[in-house]
Amino acid sequence: ESGIRILVIIAIAVALYLVLRHLIPMLIKRTAAQHMKGELEEEIKQRSDTLSALLTKIALGTIVILALVTILPEFGINITAMLAGLGIIGIAVGFGAQTLIRDYLSGIFILLEDQYDVGDVVRVAGIAGLVEEVGLRRTVLRDLDGIVHSISNGEIKTASNFTKGYSRVNLNISVAYGEDLDRVIKVINRVCKEMAEDPEWKADFITPPQVLRVDNLGDSGIDIKILGDTKPIRQWAVTGELRLRLKRTFDAEGIDVCSFAQ
Repeated sequence: ESGIRILVIIAIAVALYLVLRHLIPMLIKRTAAQHMKGELEEEIKQRSDTLSALLTKIALGTIVILALVTILPEFGINITAMLAGLGIIGIAVGFGAQTLIRDYLSGIFILLEDQYDVGDVVRVAGIAGLVEEVGLRRTVLRDLDGIVHSISNGEIKTASNFTKGYSRVNLNISVAYGEDLDRVIKVINRVCKEMAEDPEWKADFITPPQVLRVDNLGDSGIDIKILGDTKPIRQWAVTGELRLRLKRTFDAEGIDVCSFAQ
């Protein structure tokens, strides 16, 4: 009879987890869409995926604990005495687990404040990379070299998000002092406009790049700053293509370029 009860408890736990694994993402997606109305679809998806993964893990842990608490009495184990003992142990461990508690509290604030989500590119604790996982205890990043970094949330004092809402092309071009700046600026703006209207790249732009100002009179050239906004995470691809187009155009126009810097 005990064996049957144990099997029933396990079956209920498994069924409950399967239902919640399907239900949680659906509810989170609907709620995120309502609260983030007007924001980019990619942002809504990132937020939904991050919260869904975390809440599904919490649900699994809760179900496992409840199932164990229900099953153990079937083996003659006194749960009340066991919980009392665990409470005493928990108090002792708590004094030595302040760092762990700090990690969890930091993780809660990271999620509540929506500092970053899975799929964002961030810099935290001096490390930059693509966010692969956001949990209550840690954040997992993969950098440009493919190295995976696991960072305790309590170590994160400042979080810099490169892909929140929108991203930006911020490019400086240095041209020789002998160049006609009015002509150079017209050429740059023309190339930026052509790229922003190109069907292959048009969807990546929020505002087309254009010359902002003459940024600096350097030792070897005059720096011209270009700014423009792109969809999140597309700034690097757009900047690379813009550099390529500007170099080809400058060569064709005979404009002497000293450097391209970001």
